[in-house]
Amino acid sequence: MAPPFRKKGVDNTASVPVDSDIEALLDEEEGMPAPVEANGAHETNEEPRELSPEEAMTASATMVIETCMDIRRGENLLIVCDPTTTDIGKALHDAASERSDRVLLIVMPKGRHHGDEPPTPVAQLMRQQQVVIAPTKYSLTHTRAVRQATNEGARVATMPGMTTEMFTHGGMSADFKAVKKAISDMNPVMRRKRFVNVKSESGTNVTFEVNWREWKTEDNGICNRPKAVMNLPAGKIFAMPTKGTMNGTIVIDGSWDSDLVDEPVTLAIESGLVIDVKGGATAGKIRQAFGEAAKRLKAKDQENVWTIAEFGFGMNPQARLIGNVLEDEKRLGSAYFSIGDNSRLGGTASVGINISGVLAQPSIWLDDTLIIENGTKVV
Repeated sequence: MAPPFRKKGVDNTASVPVDSDIEALLDEEEGMPAPVEANGAHETNEEPRELSPEEAMTASATMVIETCMDIRRGENLLIVCDPTTTDIGKALHDAASERSDRVLLIVMPKGRHHGDEPPTPVAQLMRQQQVVIAPTKYSLTHTRAVRQATNEGARVATMPGMTTEMFTHGGMSADFKAVKKAISDMNPVMRRKRFVNVKSESGTNVTFEVNWREWKTEDNGICNRPKAVMNLPAGKIFAMPTKGTMNGTIVIDGSWDSDLVDEPVTLAIESGLVIDVKGGATAGKIRQAFGEAAKRLKAKDQENVWTIAEFGFGMNPQARLIGNVLEDEKRLGSAYFSIGDNSRLGGTASVGINISGVLAQPSIWLDDTLIIENGTKVV
């Protein structure tokens, strides 16, 4: 897999050395202003002042409210947090209150797992809003509450597993307008591509089909349209694999849910379902979590908890592999597979659990087009 051919540029310009100290003295004698740098600031040896933690929280919250969610004057906004994210919830509330006087902050009990439904009063409040922002320990993305809210016209941003450090650094510090353009530029590449092949040096080799019209490119950091749903930090392209088409082996060697993996986790896939899980303690946790979710379903639906619900790859150049899937799956050059509920993407596996695992350095083909090679984007 050779890297793409690049033409070498040729610089035919010649430069004439200039003694800048003499130039500056002559300019000063003639009353001319001192030279400035390209950004318009006078040359200085001072480094930019680092923001305090409080200032960083305020800056990030303001960016979410003004750039990501584009809150308008008078919009109804609900911020849903839990005891692990109250500082983030308050920062968002304070920033949003500068834009609207219809901002409500609610602290709900911490959920049990990703996809767990919020309390009924919270779900009812979500349906009455134009905007919902949910920094919570466990994801609300794949819940009936979010689907109902978006059906009523709300735009929703979820932040599962968000921490104060993540809120002010890494993927949240990206230029989301640039991320949006980079994702948009991938549309011609994905057009009319049907087959996906993912490999990795750690052992992944899996193939499946995707309806090319169903690639989701809205997870770009700009959530300003009714009925939109987005994670923050944002920056990924994803789709639901066509039912029953996935076969092969997936090796999770980056992170699973909220932890970096010490030992790679191997998933055997047959007709779109996980049929075996191996890989030490993490594999045991996976079997336990999905086994418990299956027990809550009717017997005929229990195997659906093992559905490969989603595949995607990261497009955020500031995101890091830190042991939190919210950021890990957005990292430029990474890829992820999620298991469980795919109803948000139009699937039939409504199983109340959805957890993702990240591949650190995959290679990805769309038909015969290589788009990522060993964790490096090549297209």
